[in-house]
Amino acid sequence: MTHSNSSLQPTLIDLPIIDSLLDTDAYKLHMQQAVFHQYPNVDVVAEFHCRSQEDLTHLIEPLKVQIKALCQLHFTRPEIDYLTSLSFYQADYLEYLTQFQLNEETIEVSLQDRQLAVKLTGKWLDVILWEVPLLAIISELRSKIKYPNIKVEDATQHLQHKLAIFNQEQNTANFNLIDFGTRRRFSKAVQTEIVCNLIESCPQFKGTSNFALAFKYNIAPVGTQAHEWFQAHQQLSPTLASSQKIALNAWLKEYPDTLGIALTDCINMDAFLRDFNVDFSHQFIGLRHDSGDPIAWGEKAINHYLKLGIDPQSKLIVFSDGLSFEKAASIYHHFNGRIQTSFGIGTKLSCDIPHVESLNIVLKLTACQGKPVAKISDEPGKSMCKDEDYLRQLRQAFQLAS
Repeated sequence: MTHSNSSLQPTLIDLPIIDSLLDTDAYKLHMQQAVFHQYPNVDVVAEFHCRSQEDLTHLIEPLKVQIKALCQLHFTRPEIDYLTSLSFYQADYLEYLTQFQLNEETIEVSLQDRQLAVKLTGKWLDVILWEVPLLAIISELRSKIKYPNIKVEDATQHLQHKLAIFNQEQNTANFNLIDFGTRRRFSKAVQTEIVCNLIESCPQFKGTSNFALAFKYNIAPVGTQAHEWFQAHQQLSPTLASSQKIALNAWLKEYPDTLGIALTDCINMDAFLRDFNVDFSHQFIGLRHDSGDPIAWGEKAINHYLKLGIDPQSKLIVFSDGLSFEKAASIYHHFNGRIQTSFGIGTKLSCDIPHVESLNIVLKLTACQGKPVAKISDEPGKSMCKDEDYLRQLRQAFQLAS
């Protein structure tokens, strides 16, 4: 195997980056359990996309090596015991996890249009756990090759600088910070040290989306569902127009008393709120923002609850779109005292290092049961669907301007 950087020792990129299936985001296992119980035979396709258009073709061969190592992993007994200790999971699903492995036949890595292409095809139950470790591997391989001289201390020193500025903010006692940094982290070592630093020096730090880190450091694992939950239901529902309601009901069927944060932007906030009726608004404890103007979105959420006679201060809104400490603090001050807030910071925690350009990569569902699915979102450029006819159907179903 040849590598683009001849000075790099091959072992640095051949050594397995992911050594635990628990090194993933909590919402993946939450969704997988729901799929296990409700949609075990549903087929999907998911595809990789580099939004920042960076040439990643030199990662193709190292990525294949990492994938082989990833497919050897099992959940260990201590990891299963940890998941058993949480309130979310049922015995039949945990038993299924004891035998689970990622299947190399599910994934295709290739060169297409002079860019890295990754495609996953198979049962949703098998495909769903690929996204987070795959993106983390791509991000770390790129880091090792592009920034070989960057040290973990570069990241933690910059974090301490940001925390010093943040701690000068007034009235942040109720600020809730969550690490959402797994998928686009500079490296596993950087994310680990960032979390350790936050545990030690940031009282507002309340948990992480990463199950391995939550387990290791005895902190709260945080997450509910991702866009793919709503996307798949576009083809699992009787009609497109009913798909969000069906998705919400299916979630409540699996988690009637826990994990009650709903993601709002698979279509857009206005379309979501039209479906988020009074029963849903009472049953879900809150909403998550992941695209569009966060202030406008939060105001819509508050107004929605007020119209239904629900006290907004009894609800939680979670912000998770491209946040920095500065941006999160600004949003927090705007809504403080009006509604509960929480802030999931990802790239700006785990890949915020001087002289390092972060990578914007995603892996999104593109088909379910052989038919297209899409995310439109509240922000242009975040949709990922090549089927213009299907996008027109989606906009029409949800009364959106074309």
